[in-house]
This record gives sequence, C-alpha cells and structure tokens, in this order.
Amino acid sequence: MDEHRPALTPRRRRVAPAPLALAVAPVLLLAAGYVWPLVTMARRGLAWAALGDVLGASVTWRVAWFTAWQAAVSTLLAFALAAPLTVVVAHYRFPGQRAVMGLVGVPFVLPTVVVGSAFAATLPRQWREGVVAVLTAHAYMNVAVVVRTVGGAWARLDPRYVDAARTLGAGRWHTFRSVTAPLLRGPLVAAVAIVYLFTFTSFGIVRILAGPRHPTLAVELWRRATQADVGRAAALGLLQLVAVAAALTVWQRAQHGLGRQGTTRGARPGRRARHRLEQTGVTLAVVATVAVLMAPLVGLVGRSLRVGERYGFTWYRQLRGSGRGTTRALDPVATMTTSLTNALIAATVATVVGTAAAYAIALARRRSGVLDAGLMLPLGTSAVTLGLGVFLAYGRPPVDLRASPLLVPLAHALIGVPFVVRTVLPAVRAVDPRYAQAAATLGASRWRAWRTVELPLVRRALVTAAGFAAAVSLGEFGATSFLARRATTTVPVAIVELLSRPGAANVGQAYALAVLLALVTALVFVAADGLDRRRDGGGW
Repeated sequence: MDEHRPALTPRRRRVAPAPLALAVAPVLLLAAGYVWPLVTMARRGLAWAALGDVLGASVTWRVAWFTAWQAAVSTLLAFALAAPLTVVVAHYRFPGQRAVMGLVGVPFVLPTVVVGSAFAATLPRQWREGVVAVLTAHAYMNVAVVVRTVGGAWARLDPRYVDAARTLGAGRWHTFRSVTAPLLRGPLVAAVAIVYLFTFTSFGIVRILAGPRHPTLAVELWRRATQADVGRAAALGLLQLVAVAAALTVWQRAQHGLGRQGTTRGARPGRRARHRLEQTGVTLAVVATVAVLMAPLVGLVGRSLRVGERYGFTWYRQLRGSGRGTTRALDPVATMTTSLTNALIAATVATVVGTAAAYAIALARRRSGVLDAGLMLPLGTSAVTLGLGVFLAYGRPPVDLRASPLLVPLAHALIGVPFVVRTVLPAVRAVDPRYAQAAATLGASRWRAWRTVELPLVRRALVTAAGFAAAVSLGEFGATSFLARRATTTVPVAIVELLSRPGAANVGQAYALAVLLALVTALVFVAADGLDRRRDGGGW
C-alpha cells in the first residue's frame, strides 16, 4: 500500500475542489445578508439619543424581564411535556414508531402563525390571549427538540455503564442520578439552549396570543419600527442581540466544560415492552403525547369549518374575495402562490450555498470552524432583528430593493442555509474520498467524478436539506413582516392581517388559510424527514 500513496496524493488534490473557492458564495451571502444589515442597524441603534431613551425607559426592562422569564418557563414546560415520550424513545421500540416521530416533529416545523392560530382557535376564551397561551404554545412547538435531542442521545448511551451500576446494587433512581444524568448533561444543555433561544426570540406566537399587553423584545421592536421609531427599534434589536450572545456564550462554556463525558455505541434498537405494566405505560405515553400535540391542529381545522352553528367550507370558498372592493383587499390564494414561489427560490439558493459551505467545511483543514460558526449566526438572531437590519440596509438609496421580488426569498435563504449545512455536512464527511480518487484515476474530470460518484451518495441529504429550507421559507414571519409589500405578501403575513380585522368572516378565513399552510408545510417536512430517515435511519 505504501508504494501507491505518492500516486494517490496528487489525484486527491486534483479531485477535491478548493475549500476557499467553495466558501466564496457562503461568505458573500453571510456578509451581504447578515453582517452588513446588522452593522447598519447598529449605526442607527447606537445613536446616543435612541440608545439612551431605550436603556433609560422602565418599559424596556419590563419587556426584557418578561421575555427572559417566559422563555425560561416555556423551556421547563417543554421538557415536562416531552419527558414521557423521551423516556419511551430512549428505551423501547413500538409499532408505528417512525410515524409517531414524524408527527412529533410537525409542530416544530409548523409556521409560528399557524401554531398561534391553532391555540387561538382551541383554547378557552379566557386563556386565548395572555401569558398562559404563550407558554403553552411555546412548549408545544419545542417538544420535538427535547425528544430527538435528549431521547436520541439517551438511546445511544453505552448500556454497560448502567449495567455496572445495577450490578453493584444501585437502584434505578440512584443509577439515573449518578450515571445516566451526567452522561446526558451535554444533550440536556444543548436542548435547553435551543428551546430557550427559540422562545426568547419568538415573535409570531407572542404577537397573536399575547397582543400588546405582554410584548417581548421582538414584538416591542416591531411595534416601534411600524410607528416610524426606527432608531429606538434598532436599539432594542441591539439589546436583544446582546442578550442572545450572552446566552450562547454561557451555553458554549458549559459545552466546553463538559467535554466528552460519555461513550456512545451508536444508535441501538430499543426493546419491546415485555410486561403488561410496561406495555400500558408505553402506550399511554405515546398516545397522550400525540393526542396533546394533535389537539390544537384538530381544533384549528374545526374552527376553519365552523360557520355560525353549522359546519362547511364557506371560509375556504371565500378566501379569494377577502376585502374585495376595499382599500384592504387581500387575495389569500395569491399569497399562497407567492409563498410557494419564495420557498422554491429560497430552497434552491440555500441548498446550493449550504452545500458549497458543507464541502468547504469538510475539506478545509484549518479555520473550518469559523465558517461553520458564522453560518449558524442567523439561527441565533431573531428574525425580526434580521428583517429590520435588511430593511435598513436595502430599503433606501443607493441600494433600494424594497420593490424587488427577490428580497424576501433571499432573506429566507439566509435563514435556511444553517439547516442545509447541518443536514448535508454529515453526509459529505461520510463519503470515502477513495471513490472520487478511483474515478479520477480512470480519467474522470473533477465535475464528472462528483456527479457520478459523490452525488448519488449525498443526494438524499440534498433533497432533505432542500425540503427543510422550503419549510422554513413557507413559515417565516418575523423578517417577512418588515420586507413584504402588498404585491409580495406571504401566507403568514396574510393570516395575521386577517386575524387583526374584525368580523367572523375574516377570522374564519384566517383559520382556513392557516390550515392550508399547515398542510403544505407538513407535507414538505414529512417528505424530507422520511428521506432523512431512509438515508441514515435516525432523523435529527
């Protein structure tokens, strides 16, 4: 084998694209779509008058306190709701497990305006607008994060640790507390950080369910911006960025301190429940969790069909004529076309750019972590903050893109790139480079070697990534609320606009449109998630 290594080395260099060239498009998108907008916002927000007014106002700190504690309580509720199914997924296998995991993941990928509409349609009237509704909806959306992050890691733990503790006479609770819990500390910290970050920066749910009485930083930022108080809105955006950066710093330090605390042996199949008590417990956990997660969607469908005291498709038939003949005319069917077009463009751009970034990260020997971390930044930034930054950067001369139909899908693509990188990168790293080397040895060009050898191996990951990016675009509301115009209104913006109008017809049409958006998004997600499971058998 040693005598062949000198011959393979130049071949490998010829086949592999240059990481620097592959990183050009991701870096340009990150610089133009994220860095420059935030720099522009910082220039407006750091003006002394705006910054001083925001930091000196008591309402700012009341809003910041509410944002922080509701995120903490929402995180606790998400873990409590997810705990039974997490334990079951970690230890057992049961009929229909893949279908159940797909259903559990649907609320997480659903647009926030759909979730807000579903809870507004399902909760009792006295809870429909307030803190309870917000906390419940946040917990509902993030069950999948806990189940898949903690439950998946728990299923991969080496069972010999637990067996050794039980052999030494430790009870179940003592074994969990002294052995299992420390090994799961990393996934637990990761799940807590993700859920807290999502609930801290939440916008659509809070805007629909809490209204103006309980605003978060994101909602207060939007309110200021829509009242032409852009300087103070930018200052609030900077305050939110500082808070998010602090939370991410704490999480990174915790992760660094944890190190590699446990040994995993790869995903292992759970066992069947043997005894009647176990079977009953597994069944109750699965059925109860699925029932709780599906109840708001069932309630949303019911409200969309309810017309007075009867049921029918009246609101669906009236979608095309909402507000016709008035200055507030809105064509919800046209907004669905706009959303699907945006999703197609955003998914294409995000998949191409994210795939290039994944290859650049996989091939680079040095500083690959810088590009990887940089591309994750949009996930840690509120979409409302990002939308305000893009509006300030490209909403006036010399670069005025407000009338461009590409502004919204390109912003969606920026948010979708991190999902693409996280999906494609493991598949790229799993490809044995010797396949491409063998093709190059037989005379194949760099492009042909990738197209005929590597592409079939990563195709499922690419399709999955494109599906996730499309689903993200379909449901994006925070940035779009700043960037969309009447001609480029998307479905989430139309739903919130209809809910804000008085009259049963407008509310009914909003619920009908939310059902259609949920159906389209769920189909995209389930199709992508199904390909992901067939590709590697695991899911997230």
